[in-house]
Amino acid sequence: MTDLSIHELSLGFAHDKQMLTVFLAKHHLNYEDDIEAAFGVFDADENLTGCGCCAGNLLKCFAVDESLRGQNALGSLVSRLVENRFAAGHYDLFVITRPKNKVLFTSCGFYPLAETESVLMLENKKNGLDNFYKKFLAGTEDSDNIGCIVMNCNPFTKGHLALITYAARACDLLHIFVVEENRSQFPFADRLRLVREGTDHLANVIVHPSGPYMISNATFPTYFLKEGEDAAKIQSELDITLFASRIAPLLHIKKRFAGEEPFDPVTRNYNEAMIRILPRYGISFIKIDRITTEDPDGKPEVISASRVRKLLAEHGVTDEVLSLVPECTAKYLKEKFSAESTH
Repeated sequence: MTDLSIHELSLGFAHDKQMLTVFLAKHHLNYEDDIEAAFGVFDADENLTGCGCCAGNLLKCFAVDESLRGQNALGSLVSRLVENRFAAGHYDLFVITRPKNKVLFTSCGFYPLAETESVLMLENKKNGLDNFYKKFLAGTEDSDNIGCIVMNCNPFTKGHLALITYAARACDLLHIFVVEENRSQFPFADRLRLVREGTDHLANVIVHPSGPYMISNATFPTYFLKEGEDAAKIQSELDITLFASRIAPLLHIKKRFAGEEPFDPVTRNYNEAMIRILPRYGISFIKIDRITTEDPDGKPEVISASRVRKLLAEHGVTDEVLSLVPECTAKYLKEKFSAESTH
């Protein structure tokens, strides 16, 4: 790359952030607010001619001017971003992009994980996914009756426990994946521990962290989507395709369970996507009715984590809250809110 240089942009300075935003817009891409670091390719006159960004373990917001094509600008940007992410403690790195960019990123040392009509996901480790999920093999994978549930459990409620109990009765072995992202009110380590404690009496249930291969709305990049494209639909199709094509076969999963979703349209649409996609891979989708309790007016109300969070925010730990959660969560909430009230 003769007469070109690469250096990090200072996103804390309005000038650099504006320059990056304008450059991305020129390439019909959007700046995303969660960007943690960005690198630019500059010509001899210090004009920005290429860029690449990152957030957490995701590399994104790549754009390169036509004048740089054939000069391996993308490879140089990826190298700097990988170095930056390693220094920040992120070693499992991912790219989510359009399928047409597959060759560009495979030539930079990334390996395809899953592809849909709209998007492609790649990672920087050839066997990263296999190595992560093989740890969860239980030695009983000769059964054709293995199921799974993916849950956030923010926090773990009697509704979650009822869903797990139902699914456990329908399977020889049930894998529970607790969503690992720490973007929830309750920390991941606490959520994982509560689900393990709350299901300890179910001998055929194994509880795992979800790992970085289960994609959420919170981390899915939308910078390359066109106006009118449904980000939640595209994200759910990629997430379900990755699960069905790569994760389920490793663990011999043939059933996936989820609770009925009467309120949240995003979750309801995700369930509908599972109904469409999972059978293509020989996986059954089983939707389970949510359990209810009476509200203060005597009307039936679904037990949900959002209801628990709302009550906690309004009134703290009350008898109503404690009636909605298993004993392990009740003990945890009393300790947590008691500790917070003393500070």
